[in-house]
Amino acid sequence: MITIFTDGSARGNPGPGGWGAIVLNDDTVKELGGRENDTTNNIMELTAVISALEYISNPSTGSMDSPRGGSGYEEITIYTDSAYVVNGITRWVQGWKKNKWKTSQKEDVLNKDLWERLDEARKHKIIDWKLIKGHSGTAGNERCDVIATSFADKVPIILYNGSSQRYGIDVSIKEGKKSSKTKSKSNAHSYVSMVDGVIEIHKTWEECKKRVHGVNAKYKKSTSPADEEEIIREYTE
Repeated sequence: MITIFTDGSARGNPGPGGWGAIVLNDDTVKELGGRENDTTNNIMELTAVISALEYISNPSTGSMDSPRGGSGYEEITIYTDSAYVVNGITRWVQGWKKNKWKTSQKEDVLNKDLWERLDEARKHKIIDWKLIKGHSGTAGNERCDVIATSFADKVPIILYNGSSQRYGIDVSIKEGKKSSKTKSKSNAHSYVSMVDGVIEIHKTWEECKKRVHGVNAKYKKSTSPADEEEIIREYTE
């Protein structure tokens, strides 16, 4: 079993961006990261997942040995805080392909080239997609955020490649009991905007406001990954 954590970041959205990923099995850990000068958060989120899956698939990059199921397919769990990635690859991509990469509004699918790469990269793999809340204490996600923002800001960072025992970061997912306290509805998980039929996920209100200001747009604050997914569903149906 292989586990992957990913995250993406764009300063200004669009602006300088970076992505980070952690690919691990029982024995080894490989950190990945990269940068683009002018990009968006969604592009970086997609690039992080694609890069991790392509790393696994390509022996020239140091493909990881991992247990395989009886079908011979790679079994992978991917943790990401991007509802855009999870919804796109699990719900939207099949419809896009049937419609010749057009949305339900008959417009070209944004980031088509990346969706095609991701669709190709997931072949011969059994993937369990896990949508998690960003900046909520999940160590793997937090480390990917550090990698992504470091690349976006051109801050030097050493990417780990070695034994899982020496990694020093607890990447286990703790399924503890939920707090009995009810979170305030004012606490934002993300902001979802739609301009000209194109949906983007923003981590801050300032990013969202910059995109929707002065144009015909829809936008809402989400309070959880599930709420974010529901808003996206509302906008696309």
